Amino acid sequence: MTAPFRLACILLVSLLAGCSSQAPLPSQTPVRQAPVAYGPAEDVLFRAIGLVGTPYRWGGNTPDSGFDCSGLIGYVYRDAAGVQLPRTTREMSALRAPQVARQQLQSGDLVFFATNGGRQVSHAGIYVGEDRFVHAPSAGGTVRLDSLNNSYWQQRYLDARRVLGGERLARNP
Repeated sequence: MTAPFRLACILLVSLLAGCSSQAPLPSQTPVRQAPVAYGPAEDVLFRAIGLVGTPYRWGGNTPDSGFDCSGLIGYVYRDAAGVQLPRTTREMSALRAPQVARQQLQSGDLVFFATNGGRQVSHAGIYVGEDRFVHAPSAGGTVRLDSLNNSYWQQRYLDARRVLGGERLARNP
């Protein structure tokens, strides 16, 4: 990937970060550069960011009808990478795909949260780089970018899975 193209990607993510519902956090730690995305992961990244602003709709799985969190993820992976994922966040989190440490996240990884208390997966998003992820958060909202550094998401973060990885794609259990 050429340096100007990579810079354009980072600037696009930064520009769209302004759409996030949370004010940017003060930078007290060194800023990590977004991992370089190639092939299907790059397509997933751009497709997910392009859907920011689409209305939330429980059970929704298309731009025209709106999205819930798993519908958004399924649509993006199907449309951008030709990958068919399970319909629910619990099924997605149970995929036989490599689990990824938070410090090792790359664009296109799925991030999972427990938003209903406890440790059971109830929400998911697509990591886009620079500690940000795209998701369809709740009724009355829209698809948006949020920061994993936001205290709400930090407290509810469970784990992440790498669905795209070279020639090996995740499989259902």
